[in-house]
Amino acid sequence: MKNSSSRPGDNPADPFKKALAEATKTMADDPDLAVSYSVDPPGQTNDAVRLPQVSRRMTREEVLLARGTADAYALRHRHHDASINARYLPQGNMARELYEAMETARCEAVGAQDMPGTAGNIDAKIAVEAARKGYGDITDKAQAPLAAAAGYWIRQMATGRDLPKGADNVLELWRDFIEGATGDRLDNLDEVLRDQTAFAKLARQLIDDLGYGDQLGDDPDLEDEDQDEGADQDEEEEPDSTGSDEEDQEDEEASPESSQEQQDDPSQAQVSMDDMADQEAGEEAEMPEAEDSHEPPAPQPISDADPNYTVYVTEYDEVVGAEDLAEPAELERLRAYLDQQLEPLKGAVSRLANKLQRRLQAQQNRSWEFDLEEGILDAGRLARVVANPTTPLSFKMEQDTEFRDTVVTLLLDNSGSMRGRPISIAAICADVLARTLERCGVKVEILGFTTRAWKGGQSREAWLKDGRPQQPGRLNDLRHIIYKSADAPWRRVRPNLGLMMKEGLLKENIDGEALEWAHRRMLARNEVRKILMVISDGAPVDDSTLSVNPANYLEKHLRDVIAMIEKRKAVELLAIGIGHDVTRYYNRAVTITDVEQLAGAMTEQLAALFDADPRARARVMGIRRAS
Repeated sequence: MKNSSSRPGDNPADPFKKALAEATKTMADDPDLAVSYSVDPPGQTNDAVRLPQVSRRMTREEVLLARGTADAYALRHRHHDASINARYLPQGNMARELYEAMETARCEAVGAQDMPGTAGNIDAKIAVEAARKGYGDITDKAQAPLAAAAGYWIRQMATGRDLPKGADNVLELWRDFIEGATGDRLDNLDEVLRDQTAFAKLARQLIDDLGYGDQLGDDPDLEDEDQDEGADQDEEEEPDSTGSDEEDQEDEEASPESSQEQQDDPSQAQVSMDDMADQEAGEEAEMPEAEDSHEPPAPQPISDADPNYTVYVTEYDEVVGAEDLAEPAELERLRAYLDQQLEPLKGAVSRLANKLQRRLQAQQNRSWEFDLEEGILDAGRLARVVANPTTPLSFKMEQDTEFRDTVVTLLLDNSGSMRGRPISIAAICADVLARTLERCGVKVEILGFTTRAWKGGQSREAWLKDGRPQQPGRLNDLRHIIYKSADAPWRRVRPNLGLMMKEGLLKENIDGEALEWAHRRMLARNEVRKILMVISDGAPVDDSTLSVNPANYLEKHLRDVIAMIEKRKAVELLAIGIGHDVTRYYNRAVTITDVEQLAGAMTEQLAALFDADPRARARVMGIRRAS
């Protein structure tokens, strides 16, 4: 007999998810905290947390990851003060990553002391993340993230717990360097662990010890002292009434001639004063007309797709070439590392690329018009002329193929959630496709998008300094990267894709503005046909922006940009989602569940676009999920 309280449509994971959400609110000491579950990367804002999805199967790994993520976010919500964090946050990227990793470890360590059960849950979360990022297989500390090692070090020193597998490997690779550089700096760690301000000062000292003191920026405590001294000095130098009289007397002595003239002719002085009064009155009367006639034009909207989309400040955004973000030697090293990581995949990817090339060249071979009276001499028909000299020569002319006058842009999501195997495979696929299309006469551009900093950067600092205006719009510093321009030969820019392997490059993703940027670049091209392929693994995520704007602010802008591009039809837009259903955004899209499918999906999508048979093209473009 079936249980009457259980219906066929019930999700067995729902009771667990509900209980975990309530426990998270209690642990965070915030009953209004919004807790959600999503296939998108986990995230946290001031009033909401997004946890990993738990499927109906409720596997052990899913449950442990959800509980560990929930505990970590709840402890940070409870023990972390955003204003203190912003006050002491360093300026440079590497210093910021070190600082954030240490602060996260502090919050989790405090929670482990108060609630020991959280330590095991967070250990499970760290183990899953370490396994996903391949930390256990790293043998060279240059490949291990120093920021992660510093966070693990703080956590171990504060709790005395052994680190999970993989995380322990990262710390051991850096341990000698960290302990040698910092000495006995952590002797008073227990005293400052619960005081975020004191710990922030300690963290800045540790960052300086590790060699990144030049990225710390100005010391906020010294700035306060300078302001206090300046205020005291202003009070001491404030002139009194006696000083004012003395200055007036000096002014009178400095112009004896004018004083003498006014004494000789008092009417002249009176007339001058009257003239000045009339002049000032006239200027005041004319001022409104002058302001109206010289009123500055309204600023151009940030987005063509949505004029209401705003950006708090744009001066910190950058469009930068990959070669400007790393030295040539480092790019070569990172490129070699990329090739080494993906050696097992090269055979499969190359076979797919050859398949694409054969399909394109097959069309190329059929694009000749024969038996013409002028053009290129058709050598294949010379035998007829030799056999019968009276036979006229035959000429041929190559026709413009559908793909010959074409440019393809690959826009790659460079967000932190792509770290590891997804970004590696995206990079190598872009590499192979660029070479393949270039051999077939199709120009290729490779672009990437991320942010310059986590959690807002200089844009957020400017907003905080201005008193936190309501709904400031996008609140982070964009970084748009040009890995390969359409006109650059591939052999010259080949090392650039190695930049994606650079530790600290991948941060947050604001897809709408990146897509609009790539679209504008394509519209400036002269090619007749323009194809834009987006490769992403999630919805737009920027904690700084979403914490002070509507929750769908970035997602709405992305939808508006996609709608604009698809309506104008100047650019053919398609997308590939890695583990994320992008079909809810893009009309022509494919979602893959495993990054190993990326090469096949990219190849089939492009091959379909160049297929001469519209029915075959429609069949492939209609696919919504890769098999």
